Amino acid sequence: MKKRIVSLMLAGVMILSMAACGNSSGKSGDTAKSVELAVTTTFAGEDTNAQNYKDAYTAWEKETGNTVVDTSATSDETFKARITTDFETGSEPDVLFFFNGADANSFIEAGKVVSIDDIRAEYPEYAGNMNDDLIAPSLVDGKKYAVPVNGFWEAMFVNMEVLDAAGVSMPDGNYTMEQFKADCEKIKAAGYAPIAAALGNIPHYWWEFAIFNHQSPKTHLEIPAGVDDANGQAWVAGMNDIKELYELGYFPENTLSATDDETFAMFTDGKAAFLIDGSWKVGGIVGACQSDPEDPSTLDEEKLDKFDVTYVPGSGDRKASDLVGGISMGYYITKKAWEDADKRAAAVSFVEYMTSDSVIPAFAQHAASALKNAPEVDESEFNILQVKAMRMMAGATSLTGAAQDLFQGECRVSTFDGMPEIVTGKVSAEDAVAEGLEVYHNQ
Repeated sequence: MKKRIVSLMLAGVMILSMAACGNSSGKSGDTAKSVELAVTTTFAGEDTNAQNYKDAYTAWEKETGNTVVDTSATSDETFKARITTDFETGSEPDVLFFFNGADANSFIEAGKVVSIDDIRAEYPEYAGNMNDDLIAPSLVDGKKYAVPVNGFWEAMFVNMEVLDAAGVSMPDGNYTMEQFKADCEKIKAAGYAPIAAALGNIPHYWWEFAIFNHQSPKTHLEIPAGVDDANGQAWVAGMNDIKELYELGYFPENTLSATDDETFAMFTDGKAAFLIDGSWKVGGIVGACQSDPEDPSTLDEEKLDKFDVTYVPGSGDRKASDLVGGISMGYYITKKAWEDADKRAAAVSFVEYMTSDSVIPAFAQHAASALKNAPEVDESEFNILQVKAMRMMAGATSLTGAAQDLFQGECRVSTFDGMPEIVTGKVSAEDAVAEGLEVYHNQ
């Protein structure tokens, strides 16, 4: 069955399609001589697109005669810190695939990357296949720097084997927190952990949606002025909701000491029912259903079919089908490469190749893209979990950016690192939120 991909702003339908590609700008492909291009991305580890990235840049190398020195790594706080340090020490790559929110502020403020408009002054067709309205402007100066590839969504993965054993039905788009708690009680009584989450390691997704459940898509990205205003109290209520779920025993017994990898393994091993995570986790679940995580041909399709993905339970003005998502990353060309006479054309050529109409669908998968002309795709080309993800996203009523992407650095410590203290009652949610907001407004 073929479906036309609709705009992210309209429906957020997510897709995957594999194809060969070429440059969108003749000028940018005419590099003066073979060069070595240093490129850093987050297409590594369990990221679904790790192999797609290798395939694409290898094809570009063959087409242009240039060479990519790949220093990609899995995206986490350590990776973000590394990128910041690289720019500070003059060790930045020529091309960087990175976040377009607050994480990029430091190197944009330092003038270390080139804006799309400045590149277009010499290469008019650069990113010409993109819907400019979907390219995120910098929080620093409002200019656009990163050419987007794929977006993301955050939703709730489900181990249907656990739900079936507990007599719980698959949640739908009208799923509420009250229904969720009732289901968690059944799952707990059946001897399983209802929620796979490591609150002492990565509480990010629960932090986001717990707050969102006391707001709406219109207000979620408004950072509170203080703990006493409406949004500040929404944040406090969200933290207290997580505390309630902890007190009810719906997280793993070791949730405060376990790593995210350990609780994810509980989920894929059939010991936990629900997992809130991002679209990138599809790859991890698929890998867990392969006898060889590196070999797609070893996929156990029957095992994979026991997993599904649905909406995070809603409350108040937020419907379950109102999800967190967007296009938060893209390719930057650094000033270092731009000012190198040999590398300038190669860097432009590389980004145009990696963001062309025929390459992006392979990366977008069940995520989003900013292409003006989205291609048609055939669902029969995808594995069952990817198809389920596409169908789930077809019913999404809205995609709202992640508040935590705006609430960066030390301001998150009191509620991120401090989540164990909040849920155990050692620190009140109000005090933790107040501390974080004070740091945010004074940093």
